[in-house]
Amino acid sequence: MRQPNFGGPRGPQGQAGFQKASKEQRAVIWRLTKYVLSNYKYSIVTVLACIAITSVTTLASTLFTRTLIDDYITPLTQMANPKYDSLWQTLFKLGGILLVGVICSYLYNRLMINVSQGTMLRLRKMVFERMEKQPISYFDQHAHGETMSVYTNDIDSLRQMISTSISQVFNSLITIAVTFTSMVVMSVPLTIVSIVMAIVMMVVTTRLGKRSRTFFRTQQESLARVNGFIEEMMTGQKVVKVFCHERQAIDEFEQINEQLRSSAYNANKIANIVMPVNGNLSNLGYVLIAVVGATLAIHGGAITLGTVVAFLTLNKSFTQPITHVSQQINSVLNATVGAERVFRVVDAEPEVDDGTKELTNPLGDVDFTDVDFGYTSEKQVLFDIDINTNPGQKIAFVGGTGAGKTTIINLINRFYDIQKGQILYDGIPITDIRKDSLRRSMSIVLQETHLFTATVLDNIRYGRLGATDEDCVAAARLVGADDFIRRLANGYQTMLNGDGGNLSQGERQLLAIARAAVANPPVLILDEATSSIDTRTEMLVQRGMDTLMQGRTTFVIAHRLSTIRNADLIIVLDHGRIIEQGTHEQLLALQGKYYQLYTGHEL
Repeated sequence: MRQPNFGGPRGPQGQAGFQKASKEQRAVIWRLTKYVLSNYKYSIVTVLACIAITSVTTLASTLFTRTLIDDYITPLTQMANPKYDSLWQTLFKLGGILLVGVICSYLYNRLMINVSQGTMLRLRKMVFERMEKQPISYFDQHAHGETMSVYTNDIDSLRQMISTSISQVFNSLITIAVTFTSMVVMSVPLTIVSIVMAIVMMVVTTRLGKRSRTFFRTQQESLARVNGFIEEMMTGQKVVKVFCHERQAIDEFEQINEQLRSSAYNANKIANIVMPVNGNLSNLGYVLIAVVGATLAIHGGAITLGTVVAFLTLNKSFTQPITHVSQQINSVLNATVGAERVFRVVDAEPEVDDGTKELTNPLGDVDFTDVDFGYTSEKQVLFDIDINTNPGQKIAFVGGTGAGKTTIINLINRFYDIQKGQILYDGIPITDIRKDSLRRSMSIVLQETHLFTATVLDNIRYGRLGATDEDCVAAARLVGADDFIRRLANGYQTMLNGDGGNLSQGERQLLAIARAAVANPPVLILDEATSSIDTRTEMLVQRGMDTLMQGRTTFVIAHRLSTIRNADLIIVLDHGRIIEQGTHEQLLALQGKYYQLYTGHEL
């Protein structure tokens, strides 16, 4: 990953980079705004109306200051017997106006909570749906922890912005418009002073915001790396313990944790400067207006004392929104980076399915013809693969690590598409078959099992959701899992948690095999399916597996060659090429690579 530039803008190139970033930022904010408006148009309109009413009521209380001083306090101080009836009436009217503002303020805040939570619900749903449509290659290229960070940190940063920052921006814009109009009516000279100070505050906010945005992006990326590392360590904790890798794991975590601290420090260091700087500039403007206003009131007589006092309050209302926006700059910038990462997942190209044909009564006849494949265009891993099978045959792949065994299995499922050649299923190119139809005709048992948080019965039923309880029990009995399941606390209704952490590795693998059995497909794929089962258990399972494989085309990758002696065809792979193929007896007679692997004798 290319390291971000922490140096800030330097020269024309750096300036152009920030201008580009600003355009990207505006595009992300605009896209997020359109998304919110498309789903909560009426709520947002109501929020705007309530904010406008709240701003008007706030302005009314500010303008009342001038009326209070010029029309009530000053005249009443000059009366021998002052009467307060009209003052009380005016105060009650003002109280009613302010009550309306309080109600509207409460209403729009409640509505924004509903909008923010509803938007998060929709975004998580959209991201999850998009993730489910991604090809296997997407998950090979993205760490699970980083993907999880999109659902948690990034989407939560959007929630904070929508619930707080958006309403604050709306409120600020309306307040500025209403207040500015009143200021111009009151005094043009004092308004000019306010405008100059507001421009200075905006320039400071904009420039500091541009600097901090780069650091906020780095902060989110560092946070995703921390999540990814923690997820990886939790998954591989047994390996860490076995090899006494605790100290190295801690050191590595400290390194990426320090990167997160450093990027977060740099991001917030600049963003947190904005508020105090703008606060001091606002105070400076307050003093200037007080001096200019007092001078005009005392010497020029152009304005009254009440106007000066009211204008000072209006000036606070005019510059305060800028201060409020600067307070939200952390949230906005953080959410912008989070939105970029969310939309990056949403915009990821889904898995393409150009197949049009449905498999009806598939036989399981799979053939490879001159197949070449590489995960990238730079590195080819399979060369001229030719495999001819008949329905119901058992085909085994053997070879060293990296020979291409699992890759061939991935091609049968169309997890990846080949660059050259052809793979036929019942005489039909698999590229012409709909992927869901193709994959439903196969069951696969991987070396690494995965069990879901559900009952044992539901985990078996995952292979075929329409299977009855009796079907699931029959599948478990077929593969030899029934005995241990019935010994569990609640039998088939036992709840599994933590990927089946309360089961042994062999028991978990038996459930995975039972899941494949209940699907009852014409093609069965076993990718070292019995590697986690002890020899005694394997003997029990093998009988069930032999029954399961009858009448099915079975592709087997086995780490123990003794389990594939009865295979109809054994294919020996070396560096992506088929170097030998035949039955067990034929390959031993050749005394080639298979003979070496089986007997352990060097040639």
